[in-house]
Amino acid sequence: MSLQSLALIENWPVPTAAAGVVRADGTVLGTHGPVGHRFPLASVTKPLAAYAALVAYEEGAIELDEPAGPPGSTVRHLLAHTSGLAFDEHRATAPPGERRLYSNAGFEQLGDHIAKATDIPFAEYLRQAVLEPLEMTSTSLQGSPAKDGVSTVGDLLRFAAEVQAPRLLDPRTVAAAMTVQYPGTKGVLPGYGHQNPNDWGLGFEIRDGKSPHWTGSSSSPRTFGHFGQSGTFLWIDPDAGLAGVALADRAFGAWAVEAWPAFTDAVLTEVRG
Repeated sequence: MSLQSLALIENWPVPTAAAGVVRADGTVLGTHGPVGHRFPLASVTKPLAAYAALVAYEEGAIELDEPAGPPGSTVRHLLAHTSGLAFDEHRATAPPGERRLYSNAGFEQLGDHIAKATDIPFAEYLRQAVLEPLEMTSTSLQGSPAKDGVSTVGDLLRFAAEVQAPRLLDPRTVAAAMTVQYPGTKGVLPGYGHQNPNDWGLGFEIRDGKSPHWTGSSSSPRTFGHFGQSGTFLWIDPDAGLAGVALADRAFGAWAVEAWPAFTDAVLTEVRG
């Protein structure tokens, strides 16, 4: 089966784009564009880093509620963007648990914490814990666990299949990752303004009733995932039983705000139809 809706990426004002859709059983419903092209992921790196953190948790290297980050903060706070750390600075601007302050610094401190706990550099831990078992051979972390991943649509479809039907983690752990942490917490969703509440799980953003949003108007409230400022996104819609990945090489902006929801709605409509 090939999805016609994926060809909508041809209309995007970007030099290069690729996209694909995968079911929970690993069946790729369709791809379009150069699925082997390596794109900078920007913040789509975070779900990969979060998955590695959850492997570390299941291996007993860390606990979700042990101290990490600024005083009073835990691993869970860092994963859920409630540690109080600033966006790109390693300084606390709010007490832990009070506000949803989206933080690259938080994921960098998470990576440092796991590296110390496992005595393995975080990029290497990610490779051993997630990338190698899933045969994501074109994916690497080249710096910050918050934003310096590089990958392909082909590899991210493998990851999206894993998240939908976990083999590396207990399904209950993944269910927790897609469950709202610190309910009712408000904050800014980068690129989309203030959201109340601004719901997140453990490393994954949860759609819920957010408006405006980068997913589709027909995406279920349970949809979760991440987008990146490099023009990338990955969403998983449990109600639809599928995941979508799109990677491009133009920075996020007005073009993406307009193009992405229409793309997602077209994919969901075609699969449901």
